[in-house]
Amino acid sequence: MTEKRNSMARALWYSAKEICEIRDQDLPQLATGQLRVRTINSAVSRGTEGLVFRGSVPESEWHRMRAPHQDGEFPFPVKYGYACVGQVETGPHQHIGEFVFGLFPHQTHFNASLNELHILPDGVPAERAVLAANMETALNALWDGLPSPGDHICVVGGGVVGLLTAYLAARIPATNVTLVDVNDARAVLAETLGFDFAKPEGAPADQDLVFHTSAQAAGLETALKAAGDGATVVEMSWYGATSVSVPLGADFHARRLSLKSSQVGTIPVARQARWNYRRRLGVALSLLRDPALDLLVSHRIPFEEAPHRLPEILTGQLDALAPVLVYS
Repeated sequence: MTEKRNSMARALWYSAKEICEIRDQDLPQLATGQLRVRTINSAVSRGTEGLVFRGSVPESEWHRMRAPHQDGEFPFPVKYGYACVGQVETGPHQHIGEFVFGLFPHQTHFNASLNELHILPDGVPAERAVLAANMETALNALWDGLPSPGDHICVVGGGVVGLLTAYLAARIPATNVTLVDVNDARAVLAETLGFDFAKPEGAPADQDLVFHTSAQAAGLETALKAAGDGATVVEMSWYGATSVSVPLGADFHARRLSLKSSQVGTIPVARQARWNYRRRLGVALSLLRDPALDLLVSHRIPFEEAPHRLPEILTGQLDALAPVLVYS
């Protein structure tokens, strides 16, 4: 079934350094088998989209950093984003009305084939489902870190990805998980989500595994100090074009610490023969059934207000966890 209805969409573009705007966009007629989705919510990634907004994506990463359905080229203008939830309006009749997640930019409507979408699992509402991309990052990090039951695990950095990483680690039997952040407000979230909280000066020592997500050099130093002898620090932060001082002197070598990168753009080598991106994202969606995770949505922004309200979030002027755009 093909349809010309809703042939116009509205989309958020990063048009110049620290400027975003909404543009009208024509949608092509649906191809055979395609679906037209009306967006309900989309999540803004404070980390990655903040780098895009500030023009801090290094030229060497312009190709690797492309979002799956990005329009435009880095540095500007680009239509960027990868966490949309919507409802199927047009397409094969058996899918009309279904709620779906897709790695699409912030846009009122979009066309997609079924294999580009995930039908939301039972018990995962539209707003919470936009956290799927962040949950996928946390899941991938645990694959890289290889935690075990009974481990003492520290997560340095209490943004959305750090909170979700701690949340998953705390559900491994007998683990003792501590979130470390400079913001006291994260303590309540940590308690609700089932793990401990500490400020950097009170960070636990002798940890079996440490994840770093703060994107700050001071946070990485805290993570290395928290690691026990022979332990691994999994670096999840991406700093864009910023150079970072890493304290590899002092006792780093004597304690035989390991610093390991984790990046959601690839599946860990040991799993690549069996896992693909679709399977991983499907699992990430299934891990979002806990209503407590709704606490991670810190701001609900009407889509048409995004150009005026996102700058203070993406430049760090306003403390935020997961800003979610709401479409009428």
